[in-house]
Amino acid sequence: MQISNSYDILKLVIQMQVSRQFEIVYILLNKECVTAKELAAQFGVSTRTIYRDIDTLSLAGVPVYTEKGKGGGISLLPDFVLNKSILSEREQNEILTALHGLSRIKTDGAKGVLTRLSTIFNKTAANWLEVDFSDWSYTNDYFNELKVAILERRIAQFDYYNSNGEKTSRRVEPIQLWFKSKSWYVKAFCLTKLSMRLYKLTRVKNLVVTDEHFPARHLLYDESDDDIPTMPSESSDITFRLHIAPEMTYRVLDEFDEDMVEKQSDGSFIVTITWPEENWLYNYVLSFGEYAEILEPEYLRKSIQEKAGKILAKYS
Repeated sequence: MQISNSYDILKLVIQMQVSRQFEIVYILLNKECVTAKELAAQFGVSTRTIYRDIDTLSLAGVPVYTEKGKGGGISLLPDFVLNKSILSEREQNEILTALHGLSRIKTDGAKGVLTRLSTIFNKTAANWLEVDFSDWSYTNDYFNELKVAILERRIAQFDYYNSNGEKTSRRVEPIQLWFKSKSWYVKAFCLTKLSMRLYKLTRVKNLVVTDEHFPARHLLYDESDDDIPTMPSESSDITFRLHIAPEMTYRVLDEFDEDMVEKQSDGSFIVTITWPEENWLYNYVLSFGEYAEILEPEYLRKSIQEKAGKILAKYS
């Protein structure tokens, strides 16, 4: 027997006095049997109150029952799992998968939550996905320190190096950790600039999370300051065509969607790409060396030509 839908369980929770009955259900999920006396002692109420709670839970549709005599007590029907009245089988699997991925970024407690939810869901998370956001060489623990600062609303201070390598001291109210384009960033309200800023974690040095607390803010990220990494925006997107030689087949397969690629009769590829026009785009194209050529637009060809010329000049 199970609660029929999420509305019933929500109504049940609302009606619970100081959520005691909900806590009783949680205890019963983790224990095969518990006595009214034990519950009364835990909640500081009388056994009569506990029995009234049991009656309320039973009337609400929770399959709780009591057995008298030696070895008796209060139990749930063996097949009852609370979450099944709220979440579908697919939703349960998606939650466990998300937590499994979260555990790969070394968040404190993620594995413990995953274990407890697996028990409540009465299933083992299928280990079909391995997610690791960490860089091969990036080993500091700033991620967890900033997570604490965000959740506890504590001011952080650090040295920050912009794209030109210039160092500044920052004092911020961290709002959110953000994973974008293979890198971790922290969105924060800068107490010097008095506006939202975005900081790349690999450029953050000497991080200190202070004991000073700050109020909640709901501000948009301001990307007008050129001392932070420029993030892609729709207005800066450019569509270009790239011819790639057969020698780079492995990169074509690894880095582009199938619908972006036209394979040629000689084994080469024409790739049509729409990306933000930022400096990293030019560096990306140049990373193919002699095995790639911009076909269009013409101004992008000329930009690549100029950059390649500067590289050649260094070796002349």
